Amino acid sequence: MPHQSVKSELSGVEMTKRRNQLVLDQAKSVGLIGAAKDARVSGRVSGHLLAAAKARAQVSSDTDLIELALSRLALEDDFGVKLLRREGSVPKGLDLEF
Repeated sequence: MPHQSVKSELSGVEMTKRRNQLVLDQAKSVGLIGAAKDARVSGRVSGHLLAAAKARAQVSSDTDLIELALSRLALEDDFGVKLLRREGSVPKGLDLEF
């Protein structure tokens, strides 16, 4: 039997949950998430937005959604900014053919 990739073996829901767990694990490893929950966040948002975000993230509680969203934001790299800074740094006449 041919080897199947992990991607083909996982459903979209399972992949989302795995990706979320990786984000939370990374946040824990750098000290962003710990045993103590010493801050509180509150605000009013559209119920449709909240429901859509929970469905997309495959979480059911507001707390889990907030923790995941804040972790993603805090860990987000600056790839886009770095890419835009490189504009014009490659000569136009450079041959990029392989």
